[in-house]
Amino acid sequence: MKSKGSIGVFDSGVGGLTVVKQISQKLPRENVIYLADEAHVPYGERHPYEIISFALGITRFLIERGAKLIVMGCNMSSALALSPARKLFPDTPVIGVIEAGVRAALRVSRDGKIGVLATTGTVNTHAYRDAILRLNPSAMVVEQACPKFVPLVEADMADSEEAESAAHEYMKPLLSADCSTIILGCTHYPFLAGAISRVAGKHITLIDPAEETVVEAANLLSSSKLLDFSGDEPSYIFFTTAKTEKFADLGSKFLNREIQNLVEVSWGKELGAVEWQEKTVEQTTKSAL
Repeated sequence: MKSKGSIGVFDSGVGGLTVVKQISQKLPRENVIYLADEAHVPYGERHPYEIISFALGITRFLIERGAKLIVMGCNMSSALALSPARKLFPDTPVIGVIEAGVRAALRVSRDGKIGVLATTGTVNTHAYRDAILRLNPSAMVVEQACPKFVPLVEADMADSEEAESAAHEYMKPLLSADCSTIILGCTHYPFLAGAISRVAGKHITLIDPAEETVVEAANLLSSSKLLDFSGDEPSYIFFTTAKTEKFADLGSKFLNREIQNLVEVSWGKELGAVEWQEKTVEQTTKSAL
């Protein structure tokens, strides 16, 4: 594998751009390939087997296009598909966002009282709770599903009254439990940090797992001698499984830079979902989902 490859990042929509933004700041020489599976957004309400098949298909798509490292910039994919991806693609490092977010939260937590805002699917996996308790068995974890958040971000309503109202609704049990540290357990949620912070107050620390994830990516690339030191201008290529106009407008706003290299791809054509069979480690391309 060559250092000149790209960092591949994917999410169900624009949320994973929080990871891309951190890459641009912490790894400014690295090329990036990003895929937004907006045809299936949000992942958080979908069946686990469906999410695994999507995540594995996208991982293969990015590797075929030169990704030297994959970041699952999606918490549901990180919770469900990380282990299968590492088994199916052993030659390419694959990392998720959950473990990184947990480490950051435990590092700054004053009292071990940690809240998690996440999609319904991520909460149902208890991936954050389990990861926190593995590292700190005495921690108290409160998980809160936030089904309204992703649609609000995807609709460019992160600063709306509706977002503020949803933040009040979802923060209530975390505030009641006196959580001092809150993990934004979906890469869409940092776009709602303003509304969440106003409800949380200054005494509560919000954790964006994207920051710690990119630190992990940098360390992994360095130890594997895959960092790009060429000095060439990095390339950013974006793919979406929906119409490009919406992603270009919203993504450019979130990144504070114009998204130019944007390509629409289709499931069943350029992309094929991968069926995962744990015992046989087989992969089959579906025609469409």
